[in-house]
Amino acid sequence: MRRIRELSLRARLLLVSATGMTLGLAAGGVLLTVVLGYAQLRSVHSDAMSTARGVAALVEQSSLPNPIPVPAGLQVQVIDESGSIRAVSATADRLVPMLYADELARLDDGDSRTIPGERIGVRGDVHVVQVTAGPPTSPLRILVARPTGQITQSVHILKITLLILYPLLVALLAAGLWRALGAALRPVDALRSGAEEITGGTRAGRLPVPDSKDEVHRLAVTLNDMLHRLDAARARQRAFVADAAHELRSPLTNMRTELEVAQRLPDDTDWPELADDLLADVQRLSRLVDDLLLLARSDEGVPSARLEEIDLAQFVGEAAERYPDVGFDDPGKPLPLMAEPDALARVVTNLLDNAVRHKRSRVTASAAEDGPQLVLVITDDGPGIPEPDRERVFQRFTRLDDARARDAGGSGLGLAIVRELVRRHRGSVTLADNHPGLRVEVRLPKS
Repeated sequence: MRRIRELSLRARLLLVSATGMTLGLAAGGVLLTVVLGYAQLRSVHSDAMSTARGVAALVEQSSLPNPIPVPAGLQVQVIDESGSIRAVSATADRLVPMLYADELARLDDGDSRTIPGERIGVRGDVHVVQVTAGPPTSPLRILVARPTGQITQSVHILKITLLILYPLLVALLAAGLWRALGAALRPVDALRSGAEEITGGTRAGRLPVPDSKDEVHRLAVTLNDMLHRLDAARARQRAFVADAAHELRSPLTNMRTELEVAQRLPDDTDWPELADDLLADVQRLSRLVDDLLLLARSDEGVPSARLEEIDLAQFVGEAAERYPDVGFDDPGKPLPLMAEPDALARVVTNLLDNAVRHKRSRVTASAAEDGPQLVLVITDDGPGIPEPDRERVFQRFTRLDDARARDAGGSGLGLAIVRELVRRHRGSVTLADNHPGLRVEVRLPKS
């Protein structure tokens, strides 16, 4: 078994197929021999029985000739109840019955048996049938014998022929199967070679797709789709790491600069102001690390926290109260929702922070019911976002105004976090014009 496992796939497939093919052909040959022998024996029995019934009809008509005319190769004896031979065919023995007394006693009307041919002077076995005729008071037994040597010889010739042709047929089929397996596995080997080249970095990350529209073609297409997704994921990961390193460098550089200046000018250092500046940078760094950790867990498919039932209207209203420039339109009724409170609070806070940062004068938040969904809408009267950029702003570390200071513009992760958390709740978030300003709409399925 270990040696079989060490063989190539092509050899293993050939071995399995050839084994099954050999067993199938052997079973077919045995079945053919048995069926042929049985069919010929039934033919012999039918011919002998037909002759016996013909002789019986002559007996019933009291017109039995002697010798009895029968086809060549058959022998007929008509025996009375005392065992004497009353009539025979031309080639049959006139003195000795072809069956012994005990054999006749065990043979019923219409039965048959096989005897050695030496008894009647022929080679091989002989098939004998017995039919009873005549009056019940003095019945006659009609014995018809037909040699089966020809049947035995034909079956023997068939066996010899099969034994000679069987290995040749198996060899031819195995050779054809080997070529067919090679042709079938050639695309698989091309896929393997392509994967080896991709792994070694010698060519672009795509596998060859065969022209045939079969399972190998579909496998190649699926693998190429997987490689495309992996390449895209690696590209996103590299960009994410580069952006994260760039964002982390800014507060760390500020902190290092402030500490180096304080170290060089220890007497002129305003330590309370330095502590405030360092604390602001540490808080910014902490927020950035928390955002990165949240997105990393989302990418890894970390299971969501336990859902709780909350009132969306009350939840958004309490969040809006913490912002003096945000107005809340109360729907006047509870809006129950199964959600993660911390995640939903992050969504509302990020949207309100973004709206307050870009407003000119006002920000409005509202919650309402729309069929099977609950809708959270936050609007501002700021500069808005151009329509071509409304999808790009959901990408990580995206800032439309690169000239803004990072402290004012944020890290560029707010809307990316919003989309990830909303998707976790099986919802959607879209951006639209508010004329002027921006309208953010979050739709969540009801409880």
